[in-house]
Parts: sequence; C-alpha cells; structure tokens
Amino acid sequence: MGHMADESSVVDALDREILGILQMDGRISWQMLGDRVGLSANAVAERVRRLIRTGVIKGFRAEVNQEALGRSLEAIIHVRMPHTQGFDDAVMKRDDVLWAAHVTGESDVTVAVACAGTSGLDHFLKWLQREGATETRTDVVLNKIR
Repeated sequence: MGHMADESSVVDALDREILGILQMDGRISWQMLGDRVGLSANAVAERVRRLIRTGVIKGFRAEVNQEALGRSLEAIIHVRMPHTQGFDDAVMKRDDVLWAAHVTGESDVTVAVACAGTSGLDHFLKWLQREGATETRTDVVLNKIR
C-alpha cells in the first residue's frame, strides 16, 4: 500500500467522526470505536495512527478533577502586561494554570487557573503582579457547560 503525496491534507468525514469520539473518550477501545463508526478495529486503529503521524491528533491527556487536588475555585483572568518576555515559560511551570493564551482586545494574556479557594486566587493574582501585570480582570467559573 503506497503513501499519499500529502496525507496530512486528507481528513474525511469518517476521520472527523473518529476525532469527535476521541475528544469525548480518548481511552475508547479500537473495537468500540470501530463499532461506532462502522469499521473494523484494525481499520480504525490505522486511521488513528495516521491522524497522529500527520499531526492532526497532537496527543492524549488525562482530564484531572481539580477539586480532588484541593483546587475548588476556577477562574479566567484577563491580564494587561506590557512586556510578556519570559512570561510564557513562567506561567506554564505553575501547576495551578490550566491554560494560557496571548489574545487580542483589551487584554494581552488570558489565563485559566484552578486554585485552592479565594486565598489561592489571591496568591496567584499577587504572583501576576510580580511578573509585571499592570491590570487584571477576573471571572470566577460558577459551573462548566462542558
């Protein structure tokens, strides 16, 4: 079986269905995944391997229950920070950071955190100030839709 010239550009409807299922359950067996999309376990496994090889699937991660780690408060923090040099590495080394992104609009950076209550959030906000944040706006997550 030969390889396509540019297999990374070929993501069909079946691949998209497989990706949707894997996003909901990354540990599903090849057999169950195949049954859901009408392929054999071997055929679906080969499709997933191709999606990994071509970079469509970047990896598989564990979804962590932050409350079980004592981090009962999640927040989205919008940060104004005139100089972000070195910030990316520093913020991603913190275990209370869920994700961070450079954004357009009034903020320079948006950070999602899971903290040990309001005192943990206060500690994180003080850390942001030490890192050069000139202004922050914090939205506390009440509950997640997904």
